[in-house]
Amino acid sequence: MNTEKITPVLWENNKVRIIDQTKLPVNYELIYCDDYSQIITAIKTMQVRGAPAIGIAGAMGMALGAQKIESENFEDFFSSLKKIGDEINSSRPTAVNLSWAISRMLKFAQQLKDKKTDKIKKALIEESEKIFQEDLEMSKSIGKNGAALIKDGMTVLTHCNAGGLCASGYGTALAVIYAAASQGKKIKVYADETRPLLQGARLTAYELTLNEIDTTVICDNMAGWLMKNNKIDCIIVGADRIAANGDAANKIGTYSLSVLANHHNIPMYIAAPSSTLDLSLKTGDLIPIEERNYLEVVEPFNTRIAPYDVKIFNPAFDVTPAENISAIITEKKVFFYPYINNLSDF
Repeated sequence: MNTEKITPVLWENNKVRIIDQTKLPVNYELIYCDDYSQIITAIKTMQVRGAPAIGIAGAMGMALGAQKIESENFEDFFSSLKKIGDEINSSRPTAVNLSWAISRMLKFAQQLKDKKTDKIKKALIEESEKIFQEDLEMSKSIGKNGAALIKDGMTVLTHCNAGGLCASGYGTALAVIYAAASQGKKIKVYADETRPLLQGARLTAYELTLNEIDTTVICDNMAGWLMKNNKIDCIIVGADRIAANGDAANKIGTYSLSVLANHHNIPMYIAAPSSTLDLSLKTGDLIPIEERNYLEVVEPFNTRIAPYDVKIFNPAFDVTPAENISAIITEKKVFFYPYINNLSDF
């Protein structure tokens, strides 16, 4: 598998290297961040995006910010580190992986309070790289576990981008496809374009074709017709946050697909690492939904497509109810509906 051009964030030569996903698929450009504020900008502008990837970026941003804290007193050092974490954490609200990574880095630093700050700084870099490596291993396990659900010759529909570009180079939903393909299974993929930022057309199609997966891009509103005409065998998507009851937040449009899949008796799978589960939320009604800039809808890619005086609503995510999800594929195992009382094993 070719991961060289789809690993979105790396620690490299004391900087954080990010693939600028706003430029794909036409241009492959790298950003080198030497200050945590650049990480915040990259997350906000979706130069790096996808729940696992922004968690990794957040952890590396913490490590990056720590290097410039001058205090040698641990209490002052930790106070500054926490402020950095709060700033990074505020960059996007829906994906729980970001707050999870920030919390992990702070707890890790707290455990090292008896060490000199220069040792802590080095250890924070190592911890952020550990988070990256753990995500990569989880992605591969998700792929292996999910591949058991994919039969030779199946056609899969996916939405948004849940591949290497959203994680550590292997992905979640697309990890299942990559793993199935590596087993010799012939898989066809329909990739929803995914309005308004076209992550499916730009990013999913980019990495699937890079890895020689048979891929067809469709407009979002074509999916139901394909289902009716028996063109789709299953749907696999990622998730940005999963509540304790199995409700899952993912890119806007996922809920609609789940309703269509339920109507046409097509299995709908969520693929996500354990860091995406938020057991503190009983249901998906409590998941915060980010609303993004209206210009993404009316001026995509700097081209005006709607009147200047029209109102715009631009939620970035929706929540798919647990009963519409056939299974949740994790690095530990595949959980099947109903999820009450078994996601605690996540």
